[in-house]
Amino acid sequence: MSPTPENTSQNTPTAEQPSPAAAGAPTGPYAIVETSGQQFWLQPNRYYDLDRIALEVDGTLTIDNVLLVNDGKTTTLGQPYVKGATVELKVMAHRRGTKIIVYKMRPKKKTRRKNGHRQELTRVMVESISVSGKPIA
Repeated sequence: MSPTPENTSQNTPTAEQPSPAAAGAPTGPYAIVETSGQQFWLQPNRYYDLDRIALEVDGTLTIDNVLLVNDGKTTTLGQPYVKGATVELKVMAHRRGTKIIVYKMRPKKKTRRKNGHRQELTRVMVESISVSGKPIA
């Protein structure tokens, strides 16, 4: 039995592919930094929640461990860090994350343990991303 024309048109891919901007890829400048033992994708004028940082509210933090910088046109990849690249962060608030319930139970032994945890966080705003002292954002 040969396929009908309706079935073949449904299975063929279309020539129109979504643009990278429509797929969620950022179009502006960004940097990937390493802090708190994790890597974060940071964009200017956005806030992020990092593990607790020992700074006062409205304090400024400079991160030198920049792994990648994209100025909107070109991408600079570090080996392992980009030389002269820094990200300026401003501390907005100290918060606590959502509560996580840890429940351990041994079946048939009547052993149960229930624990809760809330992670201490610091909300920071990305002030600027700069390479060799020149701000790109």
